[in-house]
Amino acid sequence: MTSGAEALHAEILHPLREAVAEAAKLALTKFRNNVRAWNKDNASPVTEADLAVDNFLRERLTEIDSSIGWLSEETADVPERLTKDRLWIVDPIDGTRSFIAGREDWAICAALVEHGRPVAAVVEVPATGESFAAIRGGGATKNGQKISASTKAEVESAAIAWPAKLNSAATVLGNQVEVPRIHSIAVRLSRVASGEIDAALASANANDWDLAAADLLVHEAGGKITDAKGRLPIYNLATHNHGALIAAGSVLHPRLVSALAGSLK
Repeated sequence: MTSGAEALHAEILHPLREAVAEAAKLALTKFRNNVRAWNKDNASPVTEADLAVDNFLRERLTEIDSSIGWLSEETADVPERLTKDRLWIVDPIDGTRSFIAGREDWAICAALVEHGRPVAAVVEVPATGESFAAIRGGGATKNGQKISASTKAEVESAAIAWPAKLNSAATVLGNQVEVPRIHSIAVRLSRVASGEIDAALASANANDWDLAAADLLVHEAGGKITDAKGRLPIYNLATHNHGALIAAGSVLHPRLVSALAGSLK
């Protein structure tokens, strides 16, 4: 770990991990407990747990450094964030539909972004007790143990997860390995970082808060996440949604980019 990473760990990652761990406990008190849920104006679901975790994390994270900006799925966006070099990007519950359905594949995600790229991140999967964390230049961990992305090279035999809406695009891969559906984007990408699966796809229109924390996990674990043209996601822009993305170990990634270049939009 570089001296810069060590300083960032002490300043940011330790209190970030503590805050997200406490937020996970809060979310679990409402999980499978007749949580109140409704649809937002964009027809996506939200629950009282989403809002409670959002409020909790905003209070805790802004205490770390009040000059850091804020962007969250459940907080009204403000143009002021675009003036900030450093920004918290938070998804209080990624995979709200899974949370409502009582499935385990939902996560709490928080990342510190500097100049458009994540530098510290935590993805907590409360229902399974998994805690992923990463610091720029300091590697990635799962439950405190160092993790590494897969070194798999063959597309056809790779374990690749994707959402149902990419079923048609993914047929060009000729992939023969069946991977159970992982509904949360952040959980899907975190499993790439840990090497539990070889690769994952995210469909277009994922938002900054769905991606930023898991993005750092993948890269610090030795993998890559880009669009079908090989471009890194950039965060804290005026538009916070993204095109389709490919995450994989560093050997497999360019082969997937090549294979999907004509079908992934």
